[in-house]
Amino acid sequence: MNAIGWAAAHGVKFEPYWELGSNLFRVGLAALLGGAIGLERELKHKPAGLRTNMFICLGAAMFTVLSAELAGEFSGDHTRVAAQIIPGIGFIGAGSILHSRGSVQGITTAATLFVVASVGMAAGGGLYLTAVCSTILIILSLIGLGAAETKFNLKPVPTLYEVFGESAEELTNSINEVLEDMHHLMESVQVTKSNSHYRMQFVVTCTMGERQRLLSSLHGLGCVTRVNTFSAPERE
Repeated sequence: MNAIGWAAAHGVKFEPYWELGSNLFRVGLAALLGGAIGLERELKHKPAGLRTNMFICLGAAMFTVLSAELAGEFSGDHTRVAAQIIPGIGFIGAGSILHSRGSVQGITTAATLFVVASVGMAAGGGLYLTAVCSTILIILSLIGLGAAETKFNLKPVPTLYEVFGESAEELTNSINEVLEDMHHLMESVQVTKSNSHYRMQFVVTCTMGERQRLLSSLHGLGCVTRVNTFSAPERE
């Protein structure tokens, strides 16, 4: 008995060559498109980079293909498996969002993962032109909108402030009053004492225009003797 006869006798089924080629092309295209989006994220040093976006896009395409294939074989609903991709990606996206003392990080990453999964579903469903055009639109949006936010100072940027004064309590109260008027909060606050002076370090995430306004307000406080600023890790 040859290999094909043995496989048929034991219930092993082989896909026709044309069907196998079509499925592999869909999955391969999804991996390529997801990798293109992931490369842009990787170059910007985002948490979800090349491999994450590629695997999510490939996985979404694979589940879409499996959904149609298994439904055709067992006479079921061909959308049942594919429909579970959405809540699954939502779970992964929620894990990429971090909450830290009043701030939220990772919204863009979660949204990118969501649309990357939709590109994979389109490729897995045979909508090749839709998948390719959507990928181009996503990459242009990530690059173009990011550049526009930077040019017009629309994107909030975290900045580390180092403020010196003679009273820690007076420093805290005065700075909180300034930030309350600007509708911002201090993050990662640290207070240390050096000789007779106190040093307070904190992070504030705001636009460049708000940063200049905050610096002017801090220099104008009578309890502040010196102010230094440093770049903090950028967040999404």
